Amino acid sequence: MTDTSPRFSHLAIIGVGLIGGSIAAAARQRGLVDRITGIGRTPTRLDKAISAGLIDHGTTDISELTDVDLLIACTPVDRIAHDVLSAAGAISNSAILTDAGSTKAGICDALSSLDGCDGPTFVGSHPLAGSEKQGFEHARADLFVDRTCVVTPTPTSPASVVGALGDFWQSLGAEVIQMSPVDHDRALARTSHLPHLVAAALAGTLPEADRPLAATGFRDTTRIAAGDPALWVPILRHNAVALAEALAAFEMHLGEFRDSLAAADTAALQKLLEEAKRTRDELG
Repeated sequence: MTDTSPRFSHLAIIGVGLIGGSIAAAARQRGLVDRITGIGRTPTRLDKAISAGLIDHGTTDISELTDVDLLIACTPVDRIAHDVLSAAGAISNSAILTDAGSTKAGICDALSSLDGCDGPTFVGSHPLAGSEKQGFEHARADLFVDRTCVVTPTPTSPASVVGALGDFWQSLGAEVIQMSPVDHDRALARTSHLPHLVAAALAGTLPEADRPLAATGFRDTTRIAAGDPALWVPILRHNAVALAEALAAFEMHLGEFRDSLAAADTAALQKLLEEAKRTRDELG
């Protein structure tokens, strides 16, 4: 049988943390790349990633990436555009550039000049495989298996690049779907960014005296609030418009619960809970 998995000679990952480290581990395990370079700001961390077997070489200098054919920026969303533009000036014109950011519209707009006409091509990606844990120490080669990865081409994105990128994520085990950057951000506001904001708000309202009583339900509901604030502030800020829309819809729905309680309307409360249960059950 012919192996149809995509192969890249040199993969570069900017930001070797949980996601970047897992991409490296998965690509290496599946034999998709010959060589992996990690780019970061702390040489000692890069050395540890080499010792962990995730990357072959580490550097703090993007100008070293002259022969890269696939680059993935896994830095915080407020740094991705800058990092990709810096790399684009060093790597070959045939290289594919992508990212793993949780927001897409602003990033894709800032990188719209990299349409593949006269240099390397950028097409956005977002593997939905995050965790409240950080650092390559938690990297897993199976992190993307049976997870969704959204690829966000624009009207000027070359079909060949979009296809190659989709094949790469699929070879890591992900189910790949395509969405426009704007549609992605609206959907993620509802499915990821709003839940994080709500979990953080709920955790923030817990009085210290009640902490001994915060059992499984509270801990499960607020688990994602343990995510790194330094990563989440840029995400929430970059998707503020779509998040505000999602928050308004949530507030309206929360008002229905409040009204049913105030009116002692058992039937309305029952219906709201049944609708919520049905939606949650359908998620599996």
